[in-house]
Amino acid sequence: MQLIASLTSPYARKIRVLLLEKSLPFALISENPHEANSGVSQYNPLGKVPALVADDGRYWFDSPVIAEYLETLSAGPYFLPSDRLGAVEVKQIEALADGVLDAGILVLLEGRRPAEQQSGAWRARHWGKVECGLAALEATITGRDWFIGGNITLADIAVGCMWAWLDFRFPNTVPKAKYPALTTWGDKILARPSFVQTQPPA
Repeated sequence: MQLIASLTSPYARKIRVLLLEKSLPFALISENPHEANSGVSQYNPLGKVPALVADDGRYWFDSPVIAEYLETLSAGPYFLPSDRLGAVEVKQIEALADGVLDAGILVLLEGRRPAEQQSGAWRARHWGKVECGLAALEATITGRDWFIGGNITLADIAVGCMWAWLDFRFPNTVPKAKYPALTTWGDKILARPSFVQTQPPA
């Protein structure tokens, strides 16, 4: 398999973590989708990472689809529950984590525009989504070891990548004292070898 990914993309990191957790061999093709000469569009017509080239030559994108595809392979452990409702619960947490990332990226990109073109109202609106998402995740993980069930799932991997990305792109911005359960849980999951090996470059 080949994974087309940016080393700083939290969505791509999600897939890299899954591949490592499953001990699935893959070749990493590093691409920056924002560069004019990027080759990402040949794998994903939307020009976004991650994209996966499977062993049978088929292309898969984006991260939720790739994650689900990896679950169809005969390579455990599995990160979606076998019962369909449980799988939906996991996918909902994944969607919440990805939604926080979507909003955070909009705030990040707004901050890179010329100062006179930036909108404080725009940033506040989308940062509000980040805070609402974090509050919901804090409420969910309080009193639990894992987000869904008694073992690590795709939900945990997605939230872990999101949590680490916020700290990477907005250091000292998220008031971690406001999210004590999420902070404690985050310290635990980010110590896993799969997360340590996929830390973005400084």
